[in-house]
Amino acid sequence: MINLSALKTFLEVPRDILITSHRNPDGDAVGSSLALYHFLKNYNHQITIAFPSEFPAIFNWMKDSDKILIYDMDYEELNRKINKVDLVFSLDYNGLDRIDKMGEAIAKSGKPIAMIDHHLYPDDFAEYFYSNPSASSTCEMVFEFIQLMEGQKYLDQDIAEYIYTGILTDTGSFKYSTSPRLFEIVGQLMSHGVNNNKLQDLIFNSLPLKNLKLLGYCLNQRMEILPDLKTGIITLSKQDYENFDIKRGDTEGIVNYLLMLKEVKLAAFITEQPSIVKISLRSKGDIAVNEICSKHFKGGGHKNASGGASYLNLEKTLKKFKTILEDVPNLSVKEEV
Repeated sequence: MINLSALKTFLEVPRDILITSHRNPDGDAVGSSLALYHFLKNYNHQITIAFPSEFPAIFNWMKDSDKILIYDMDYEELNRKINKVDLVFSLDYNGLDRIDKMGEAIAKSGKPIAMIDHHLYPDDFAEYFYSNPSASSTCEMVFEFIQLMEGQKYLDQDIAEYIYTGILTDTGSFKYSTSPRLFEIVGQLMSHGVNNNKLQDLIFNSLPLKNLKLLGYCLNQRMEILPDLKTGIITLSKQDYENFDIKRGDTEGIVNYLLMLKEVKLAAFITEQPSIVKISLRSKGDIAVNEICSKHFKGGGHKNASGGASYLNLEKTLKKFKTILEDVPNLSVKEEV
Protein backbone atom coordinates (compact mmCIF):
# COMPACT_ATOMS: atom_id res chain seq x y z
CA MET A 1 0.00 0.00 0.00
CA ILE A 2 1.32 3.44 -0.93
CA ASN A 3 0.38 6.23 1.48
CA LEU A 4 -1.40 3.83 3.84
CA SER A 5 -0.82 6.10 6.80
CA ALA A 6 -2.24 9.04 4.85
CA LEU A 7 -5.31 7.01 3.88
CA LYS A 8 -5.81 5.83 7.47
CA THR A 9 -5.66 9.42 8.64
CA PHE A 10 -8.10 10.48 5.93
CA LEU A 11 -10.58 7.81 7.03
CA GLU A 12 -10.40 8.67 10.73
CA VAL A 13 -13.29 11.10 10.32
CA PRO A 14 -16.63 10.25 8.66
CA ARG A 15 -16.45 10.63 4.88
CA ASP A 16 -18.77 10.36 1.90
CA ILE A 17 -17.38 7.39 -0.03
CA LEU A 18 -18.18 5.78 -3.36
CA ILE A 19 -17.12 2.15 -3.90
CA THR A 20 -16.89 1.11 -7.56
CA SER A 21 -16.06 -2.03 -9.50
CA HIS A 22 -15.92 -3.10 -13.14
CA ARG A 23 -18.54 -3.71 -15.83
CA ASN A 24 -20.11 -7.19 -15.79
CA PRO A 25 -19.35 -7.64 -12.06
CA ASP A 26 -18.32 -11.13 -10.96
CA GLY A 27 -18.09 -12.71 -7.53
CA ASP A 28 -14.85 -10.91 -6.74
CA ALA A 29 -16.26 -7.52 -7.73
CA VAL A 30 -19.49 -7.95 -5.77
CA GLY A 31 -17.85 -9.68 -2.80
CA SER A 32 -15.00 -7.17 -2.39
CA SER A 33 -17.36 -4.19 -2.75
CA LEU A 34 -19.84 -5.43 -0.13
CA ALA A 35 -17.08 -6.57 2.21
CA LEU A 36 -15.43 -3.14 2.09
CA TYR A 37 -18.84 -1.46 2.39
CA HIS A 38 -19.71 -3.30 5.61
CA PHE A 39 -16.22 -2.85 7.02
CA LEU A 40 -16.15 0.92 6.44
CA LYS A 41 -19.67 1.28 7.86
CA ASN A 42 -18.10 0.65 11.27
CA TYR A 43 -16.30 4.01 10.96
CA ASN A 44 -19.56 5.93 10.39
CA HIS A 45 -18.81 6.75 6.76
CA GLN A 46 -21.63 7.41 4.31
CA ILE A 47 -21.10 4.82 1.56
CA THR A 48 -22.54 4.08 -1.87
CA ILE A 49 -21.65 1.15 -4.14
CA ALA A 50 -21.89 1.56 -7.92
CA PHE A 51 -21.21 -0.75 -10.86
CA PRO A 52 -21.38 0.19 -14.55
CA SER A 53 -23.76 -2.71 -15.27
CA GLU A 54 -25.90 -5.24 -13.44
CA PHE A 55 -24.44 -8.15 -11.46
CA PRO A 56 -25.58 -11.81 -11.53
CA ALA A 57 -28.65 -12.68 -9.48
CA ILE A 58 -26.75 -15.51 -7.77
CA PHE A 59 -25.21 -12.85 -5.50
CA ASN A 60 -28.52 -11.36 -4.36
CA TRP A 61 -28.23 -13.23 -1.05
CA MET A 62 -25.56 -10.81 0.11
CA LYS A 63 -26.82 -8.27 2.64
CA ASP A 64 -27.36 -4.81 1.10
CA SER A 65 -26.77 -6.04 -2.46
CA ASP A 66 -30.14 -4.43 -3.24
CA LYS A 67 -28.62 -1.02 -2.44
CA ILE A 68 -26.01 -1.23 -5.21
CA LEU A 69 -26.57 1.41 -7.90
CA ILE A 70 -26.07 0.64 -11.59
CA TYR A 71 -24.64 3.44 -13.71
CA ASP A 72 -26.41 2.27 -16.86
CA MET A 73 -29.73 2.89 -15.09
CA ASP A 74 -28.91 5.38 -12.30
CA TYR A 75 -26.42 7.64 -14.10
CA GLU A 76 -28.06 10.95 -13.14
CA GLU A 77 -28.08 10.08 -9.43
CA LEU A 78 -24.56 8.71 -9.62
CA ASN A 79 -23.18 11.72 -11.47
CA ARG A 80 -24.47 13.90 -8.64
CA LYS A 81 -23.00 11.48 -6.10
CA ILE A 82 -19.60 11.42 -7.82
CA ASN A 83 -19.37 15.21 -7.63
CA LYS A 84 -20.06 15.33 -3.89
CA VAL A 85 -18.12 12.35 -2.47
CA ASP A 86 -14.83 12.71 -0.58
CA LEU A 87 -13.22 9.51 -1.89
CA VAL A 88 -13.71 6.89 -4.58
CA PHE A 89 -12.58 3.27 -4.07
CA SER A 90 -11.79 1.37 -7.27
CA LEU A 91 -11.96 -2.37 -6.65
CA ASP A 92 -10.95 -5.19 -9.02
CA TYR A 93 -9.98 -2.98 -11.96
CA ASN A 94 -6.75 -1.25 -12.88
CA GLY A 95 -7.87 1.61 -15.14
CA LEU A 96 -10.86 3.96 -15.28
CA ASP A 97 -11.63 2.76 -18.80
CA ARG A 98 -12.81 -0.52 -17.20
CA ILE A 99 -15.85 1.30 -15.82
CA ASP A 100 -16.73 3.10 -19.06
CA LYS A 101 -18.68 6.37 -18.76
CA MET A 102 -18.68 6.16 -14.97
CA GLY A 103 -14.88 6.32 -15.19
CA GLU A 104 -15.09 9.43 -17.34
CA ALA A 105 -17.31 11.09 -14.74
CA ILE A 106 -14.93 10.15 -11.92
CA ALA A 107 -11.89 11.42 -13.82
CA LYS A 108 -13.67 14.70 -14.58
CA SER A 109 -14.67 15.15 -10.92
CA GLY A 110 -11.06 15.16 -9.74
CA LYS A 111 -12.01 13.27 -6.58
CA PRO A 112 -9.24 11.29 -4.84
CA ILE A 113 -9.19 7.57 -5.65
CA ALA A 114 -8.03 4.57 -3.62
CA MET A 115 -7.35 1.51 -5.78
CA ILE A 116 -7.34 -2.07 -4.47
CA ASP A 117 -6.68 -4.51 -7.30
CA HIS A 118 -4.79 -7.67 -8.28
CA HIS A 119 -4.44 -7.20 -12.05
CA LEU A 120 -1.16 -6.55 -13.82
CA TYR A 121 -0.02 -3.16 -15.10
CA PRO A 122 -2.31 -0.71 -13.28
CA ASP A 123 -2.78 2.73 -14.77
CA ASP A 124 -1.56 5.73 -12.78
CA PHE A 125 -4.96 7.14 -11.83
CA ALA A 126 -5.23 6.89 -8.03
CA GLU A 127 -3.82 8.76 -5.06
CA TYR A 128 -3.74 5.57 -2.99
CA PHE A 129 -2.59 2.34 -4.66
CA TYR A 130 -2.78 -1.15 -3.22
CA SER A 131 -1.73 -3.41 -6.08
CA ASN A 132 -0.71 -7.06 -5.76
CA PRO A 133 -0.81 -9.17 -8.96
CA SER A 134 0.23 -12.25 -6.99
CA ALA A 135 -3.00 -12.15 -4.96
CA SER A 136 -5.72 -14.61 -5.92
CA SER A 137 -8.42 -11.96 -5.94
CA THR A 138 -9.33 -8.48 -4.87
CA CYS A 139 -11.27 -10.08 -2.01
CA GLU A 140 -8.01 -11.53 -0.68
CA MET A 141 -6.59 -8.01 -0.80
CA VAL A 142 -9.61 -6.54 1.00
CA PHE A 143 -8.93 -9.02 3.80
CA GLU A 144 -5.31 -7.80 3.93
CA PHE A 145 -6.50 -4.19 3.76
CA ILE A 146 -8.66 -4.77 6.84
CA GLN A 147 -5.57 -6.13 8.61
CA LEU A 148 -3.46 -3.17 7.48
CA MET A 149 -6.13 -0.78 8.75
CA GLU A 150 -6.05 -2.63 12.10
CA GLY A 151 -9.75 -3.38 11.75
CA GLN A 152 -9.75 -7.09 12.60
CA LYS A 153 -12.33 -6.55 15.34
CA TYR A 154 -14.86 -5.64 12.67
CA LEU A 155 -14.38 -8.83 10.64
CA ASP A 156 -17.74 -10.55 11.19
CA GLN A 157 -19.44 -13.49 9.47
CA ASP A 158 -21.06 -11.35 6.77
CA ILE A 159 -17.79 -9.73 5.72
CA ALA A 160 -16.01 -13.08 5.89
CA GLU A 161 -18.63 -14.67 3.60
CA TYR A 162 -18.33 -11.89 1.02
CA ILE A 163 -14.54 -12.15 0.99
CA TYR A 164 -14.75 -15.93 0.72
CA THR A 165 -17.14 -15.60 -2.24
CA GLY A 166 -14.65 -13.55 -4.25
CA ILE A 167 -11.81 -15.92 -3.43
CA LEU A 168 -13.94 -18.96 -4.29
CA THR A 169 -15.07 -17.63 -7.67
CA ASP A 170 -11.78 -16.05 -8.79
CA THR A 171 -9.79 -19.20 -8.02
CA GLY A 172 -12.32 -21.52 -9.65
CA SER A 173 -12.97 -23.21 -6.30
CA PHE A 174 -9.26 -23.20 -5.45
CA LYS A 175 -8.03 -24.62 -8.76
CA TYR A 176 -5.71 -21.73 -9.66
CA SER A 177 -4.03 -18.61 -8.27
CA THR A 178 -3.61 -20.24 -4.85
CA SER A 179 -0.82 -19.80 -2.31
CA PRO A 180 0.00 -20.82 1.28
CA ARG A 181 -1.04 -17.34 2.42
CA LEU A 182 -4.40 -17.69 0.68
CA PHE A 183 -5.24 -20.85 2.62
CA GLU A 184 -4.22 -19.16 5.86
CA ILE A 185 -6.74 -16.44 5.05
CA VAL A 186 -9.40 -19.01 4.17
CA GLY A 187 -8.84 -20.68 7.54
CA GLN A 188 -9.34 -17.36 9.32
CA LEU A 189 -12.52 -16.68 7.32
CA MET A 190 -13.91 -20.07 8.31
CA SER A 191 -13.15 -19.32 11.94
CA HIS A 192 -15.53 -16.36 11.55
CA GLY A 193 -18.40 -18.63 10.59
CA VAL A 194 -17.95 -19.20 6.85
CA ASN A 195 -19.62 -22.45 5.78
CA ASN A 196 -18.03 -23.73 2.57
CA ASN A 197 -20.89 -26.08 1.68
CA LYS A 198 -23.46 -23.33 2.14
CA LEU A 199 -21.60 -20.87 -0.09
CA GLN A 200 -20.84 -23.50 -2.74
CA ASP A 201 -24.58 -24.17 -2.96
CA LEU A 202 -25.54 -20.49 -3.06
CA ILE A 203 -23.04 -19.71 -5.81
CA PHE A 204 -22.79 -22.85 -7.92
CA ASN A 205 -25.92 -24.90 -7.21
CA SER A 206 -28.63 -22.31 -7.62
CA LEU A 207 -28.95 -22.16 -11.41
CA PRO A 208 -32.26 -21.64 -13.20
CA LEU A 209 -33.20 -24.35 -15.72
CA LYS A 210 -32.29 -22.20 -18.73
CA ASN A 211 -28.66 -22.03 -17.57
CA LEU A 212 -28.33 -25.81 -17.58
CA LYS A 213 -29.88 -25.93 -21.04
CA LEU A 214 -27.43 -23.26 -22.18
CA LEU A 215 -24.51 -25.29 -20.82
CA GLY A 216 -25.73 -28.35 -22.68
CA TYR A 217 -26.02 -26.34 -25.89
CA CYS A 218 -22.50 -24.94 -25.47
CA LEU A 219 -20.97 -28.37 -24.98
CA ASN A 220 -23.00 -30.13 -27.67
CA GLN A 221 -23.30 -27.47 -30.36
CA ARG A 222 -20.70 -24.76 -29.75
CA MET A 223 -17.61 -26.62 -28.55
CA GLU A 224 -14.60 -27.06 -30.82
CA ILE A 225 -11.51 -29.04 -29.86
CA LEU A 226 -8.15 -28.39 -31.55
CA PRO A 227 -6.12 -31.52 -30.67
CA ASP A 228 -2.84 -30.32 -32.23
CA LEU A 229 -3.00 -27.15 -30.13
CA LYS A 230 -4.43 -28.74 -26.98
CA THR A 231 -7.15 -26.11 -27.00
CA GLY A 232 -10.90 -26.13 -26.51
CA ILE A 233 -13.12 -23.29 -27.72
CA ILE A 234 -16.75 -22.40 -27.08
CA THR A 235 -18.36 -19.52 -28.98
CA LEU A 236 -21.71 -17.79 -28.57
CA SER A 237 -23.26 -15.42 -31.11
CA LYS A 238 -25.67 -12.55 -30.63
CA GLN A 239 -28.38 -14.87 -31.90
CA ASP A 240 -27.51 -17.40 -29.19
CA TYR A 241 -27.87 -14.66 -26.60
CA GLU A 242 -31.32 -13.85 -27.94
CA ASN A 243 -32.43 -17.49 -28.24
CA PHE A 244 -31.49 -18.33 -24.65
CA ASP A 245 -32.33 -14.90 -23.21
CA ILE A 246 -28.81 -14.75 -21.73
CA LYS A 247 -28.41 -12.20 -18.94
CA ARG A 248 -25.51 -11.00 -16.81
CA GLY A 249 -23.80 -13.96 -15.14
CA ASP A 250 -25.63 -16.68 -17.07
CA THR A 251 -22.41 -17.80 -18.78
CA GLU A 252 -20.24 -17.68 -15.64
CA GLY A 253 -18.02 -20.77 -15.33
CA ILE A 254 -18.82 -22.34 -18.71
CA VAL A 255 -15.22 -21.93 -19.89
CA ASN A 256 -13.99 -24.14 -17.04
CA TYR A 257 -15.75 -27.23 -18.42
CA LEU A 258 -13.29 -27.37 -21.31
CA LEU A 259 -10.40 -27.90 -18.89
CA MET A 260 -12.05 -31.12 -17.69
CA LEU A 261 -10.75 -32.74 -20.86
CA LYS A 262 -7.37 -34.36 -20.30
CA GLU A 263 -6.00 -33.28 -23.66
CA VAL A 264 -7.03 -29.62 -23.27
CA LYS A 265 -4.50 -27.22 -21.75
CA LEU A 266 -6.10 -23.97 -22.89
CA ALA A 267 -9.82 -23.15 -22.79
CA ALA A 268 -11.42 -20.22 -24.60
CA PHE A 269 -14.93 -18.83 -24.25
CA ILE A 270 -15.59 -16.27 -26.99
CA THR A 271 -18.88 -14.37 -27.00
CA GLU A 272 -20.37 -11.81 -29.36
CA GLN A 273 -21.59 -8.75 -27.47
CA PRO A 274 -23.52 -5.76 -28.90
CA SER A 275 -20.36 -3.75 -29.67
CA ILE A 276 -17.39 -6.03 -28.93
CA VAL A 277 -16.39 -9.69 -28.79
CA LYS A 278 -15.41 -10.81 -25.29
CA ILE A 279 -12.73 -13.42 -24.70
CA SER A 280 -12.32 -15.44 -21.51
CA LEU A 281 -9.31 -17.76 -21.24
CA ARG A 282 -8.30 -20.45 -18.73
CA SER A 283 -5.30 -22.75 -18.80
CA LYS A 284 -3.37 -25.50 -17.07
CA GLY A 285 0.28 -25.48 -16.06
CA ASP A 286 2.70 -23.18 -17.87
CA ILE A 287 0.29 -21.74 -20.44
CA ALA A 288 0.27 -17.99 -19.72
CA VAL A 289 -3.10 -16.79 -20.98
CA ASN A 290 -2.61 -13.32 -19.45
CA GLU A 291 0.14 -12.73 -22.00
CA ILE A 292 -2.22 -13.67 -24.84
CA CYS A 293 -4.87 -11.26 -23.56
CA SER A 294 -2.56 -8.35 -22.84
CA LYS A 295 -0.67 -8.64 -26.14
CA HIS A 296 -3.55 -9.32 -28.51
CA PHE A 297 -6.89 -8.48 -26.86
CA LYS A 298 -6.41 -5.35 -24.71
CA GLY A 299 -6.90 -7.38 -21.55
CA GLY A 300 -5.01 -9.16 -18.81
CA GLY A 301 -5.41 -11.09 -15.61
CA HIS A 302 -3.61 -14.04 -14.09
CA LYS A 303 -1.34 -16.59 -15.71
CA ASN A 304 -4.07 -19.26 -15.78
CA ALA A 305 -7.18 -17.06 -15.88
CA SER A 306 -7.53 -13.97 -18.00
CA GLY A 307 -9.82 -12.03 -20.30
CA GLY A 308 -9.89 -9.48 -23.08
CA ALA A 309 -11.90 -8.07 -25.96
CA SER A 310 -11.85 -7.73 -29.72
CA TYR A 311 -13.45 -5.15 -32.00
CA LEU A 312 -13.45 -7.56 -34.92
CA ASN A 313 -16.58 -9.60 -35.55
CA LEU A 314 -16.96 -13.07 -34.05
CA GLU A 315 -15.75 -14.94 -37.12
CA LYS A 316 -12.64 -12.78 -37.57
CA THR A 317 -11.87 -12.84 -33.84
CA LEU A 318 -12.02 -16.63 -33.83
CA LYS A 319 -9.72 -16.79 -36.86
CA LYS A 320 -7.25 -14.38 -35.22
CA PHE A 321 -7.30 -16.38 -31.99
CA LYS A 322 -6.52 -19.65 -33.76
CA THR A 323 -3.60 -18.03 -35.57
CA ILE A 324 -2.22 -16.70 -32.28
CA LEU A 325 -2.36 -20.17 -30.73
CA GLU A 326 0.26 -21.46 -33.15
CA ASP A 327 2.91 -19.28 -31.47
CA VAL A 328 1.95 -19.89 -27.82
CA PRO A 329 4.83 -21.63 -25.97
CA ASN A 330 4.16 -25.08 -24.45
CA LEU A 331 0.94 -25.48 -26.40
CA SER A 332 1.53 -27.17 -29.74
CA VAL A 333 1.69 -30.96 -29.80
CA LYS A 334 4.36 -30.62 -32.49
CA GLU A 335 6.70 -29.00 -29.96
CA GLU A 336 6.66 -32.19 -27.92
CA VAL A 337 7.63 -34.45 -30.83
